[in-house]
Amino acid sequence: MLDIRQLQYFVTVAEEEHVGRAAERLHISQSPLSRQIAQLEEKLGLTLFERSQQRIRLTRDGRTFLAETQAFLTHASRLEGLAKRLGRGDEGGLCIGYIENAMHAGVLPAGLRELRAERPNVHVALYSLHSSEQLEGLRQRSLDIALVCDATPPDDPDLESMQVLSDPMILAMPEGHPLAALKEVTPADLAGQEWIAVRHQETGEHHHNFVATCVRAGFTPQIKMEASEPTTALGLVAAGLGVALVQQGLRHQAPPGVVLRELPWFGYRAPLWAAWHRVNLRPLVATFRETLLELATKR
Repeated sequence: MLDIRQLQYFVTVAEEEHVGRAAERLHISQSPLSRQIAQLEEKLGLTLFERSQQRIRLTRDGRTFLAETQAFLTHASRLEGLAKRLGRGDEGGLCIGYIENAMHAGVLPAGLRELRAERPNVHVALYSLHSSEQLEGLRQRSLDIALVCDATPPDDPDLESMQVLSDPMILAMPEGHPLAALKEVTPADLAGQEWIAVRHQETGEHHHNFVATCVRAGFTPQIKMEASEPTTALGLVAAGLGVALVQQGLRHQAPPGVVLRELPWFGYRAPLWAAWHRVNLRPLVATFRETLLELATKR
């Protein structure tokens, strides 16, 4: 195996064509430098220099070897720089899983905007997955960060999490609906309405908590339709098929024909959690995690 230090010595001597001047550049004595060059020639089985009392000159083979050595050292320097940038999290790749609410509420786009501004060379791959699939991806190390609907158990040996969003719910109703003319909507106003519920495949417990919150607030939703995504529910509302409660983050996703009202008295919140593996092998993962948590404190 070639010694990079010997190669650097060789290039310096070749550029100076004088061992003394090369030694001064390298801040070493002439004798050790001469020995290093001789050892390199012996290792290669190649005469690199023609020597005389006044100067040394590259042989024809030495000139060929010099060109390749310079290219090799340049690449080695670039490789070292890349490794340092990867270590700092300036470059590399990031695999992020998310549920749709992370996108609708703006958490993920805001985090990616911050990341792009600070580290434009980072490649990001996004995967829309159920929370359970994301957590398995973290365990298998195919995902770096997961944005999921529930916290990981505190005694989980592999994963950690922290809440990054608690999104209030807003009432969506069709234009022309009797409630749309009201400036404030009360629980009594919602009794007897036909409801469109959002019921994700993976969040049955959230659905039960939602209904329980409605009951505690003073009304029981008469659910006539169920949608798997809140944007679908908004489309059904626009078609005049009922009213729905959706996350506030979807305010700008509402199609024409939908009127929105805030309900300050309604206690249910749509949670979003960032999860990651306890064994953090790359600074870039920690950097993006901290970005998400900082953004959460500003909301």
